[in-house]
Amino acid sequence: MTTSASVPAGPEGAIVGSVTDRLVEANQRYATAFTDPGMDARPVLGVAVVACMDARLDLHAALGLKLGDCHTIRNAGGVVTDDVIRSLTISQRALGTRSVVLIHHTGCGLESLTEEFRHELEMEVGQRPSWAVEAFRDVDQDVRQSMQRVRTSPFLVHTDDVRGFVFDVKTGRLREIDPA
Repeated sequence: MTTSASVPAGPEGAIVGSVTDRLVEANQRYATAFTDPGMDARPVLGVAVVACMDARLDLHAALGLKLGDCHTIRNAGGVVTDDVIRSLTISQRALGTRSVVLIHHTGCGLESLTEEFRHELEMEVGQRPSWAVEAFRDVDQDVRQSMQRVRTSPFLVHTDDVRGFVFDVKTGRLREIDPA
């Protein structure tokens, strides 16, 4: 299967340029037709979406969103870390969001990792990572934990509309997770 991220190949399948070169060239084409949409940084729908960085998740298409509708915060697993709380705090307190949507997904790579990953990195590079892997075995339970982290953060002022979902990468459907 090819995607828009496919790397151009030259004779005998050799890669032409780097992926970053390809992205910069794509941006140059984009910029020639770009017009300022006249928006500010406040999302129109007042929502922040926290999701996994998995390349299979096209959040705007899956949620029917357009440019300017939401803040999107992505990381490995879509887990609520200190940095996610930082971003949500800025999103709420400085830019007016009131709702938080959390999206994990089926077949997440964090389900196959453990905190042993940190130990292996330490052995390889000689320095222990300051961050946790945040690996999990039960995606539903991890969504519940992420909802709880958002709801109990003292830095967030809007915690009444926090909902969590699991996106099925095979069907494209969201399944809501009961926080209880």
